[in-house]
Amino acid sequence: MDRSGELDPASAPEPVSAPEPATLPSEHDHHRVSLLARLLAPLAVLVGLMVKFGVFAIKFFGIFLAVGGYALIWGLPFAVGFVLLILAHELGHYVEARRLGLDPKLPVFIPFLGADVALRNTRFDPWRNARVSIAGPIAGGAAAFGVYAAGELGDSRLLLALAYTGFLLNLFNLIPVCILDGAHVRRSWQVRRRGGGRPDPADARRLGWVVAVLTVGTAVALVLGMVVAHVPQSRL
Repeated sequence: MDRSGELDPASAPEPVSAPEPATLPSEHDHHRVSLLARLLAPLAVLVGLMVKFGVFAIKFFGIFLAVGGYALIWGLPFAVGFVLLILAHELGHYVEARRLGLDPKLPVFIPFLGADVALRNTRFDPWRNARVSIAGPIAGGAAAFGVYAAGELGDSRLLLALAYTGFLLNLFNLIPVCILDGAHVRRSWQVRRRGGGRPDPADARRLGWVVAVLTVGTAVALVLGMVVAHVPQSRL
């Protein structure tokens, strides 16, 4: 304080800042944790069943766990439809493999990883391999079209969404990478294009182009299916 009795600003105590409130988890954080828990729950159940029952658990409980896992994310009606569309895709592989005498096993579902049809007769033949591989997307696309038709007749947005997902799922499987159907088709086409697989190279190359045209035609049909089944956001 100076001689005039006024408080000297330089000697005034500095204001004490209030402590910042503790940061609480945001709603977005809770949503991420909840989604992660939903994804891990069916996988944890699958691991537990495998420990108790072995590989038999995947064969018997796989389809039920798949429905349960997808239901945690999208709800039960969509989950049931989604798994049935996957089943239609796999049955396309299964039926065509049976027709060709490849002795296939029934489809086995693995939650969030799709399903698989194993072949007991594993001898590689490019023409048969291509037919079995492309049969899945064709059957799955046909099933998606049936769902689309039912959705249009019943004005069901759920069925239209399922149909769109089915077209997209089968189109994705035609990508020629990794273990997808498109990779098997590409391998068969490459062998045929080089004249392999049959005694007559010209015949082999002709079948190679048949595989290419069939694959491209299936992909185009699936894209058109996605276009007609798409539900604009204003209708949701």
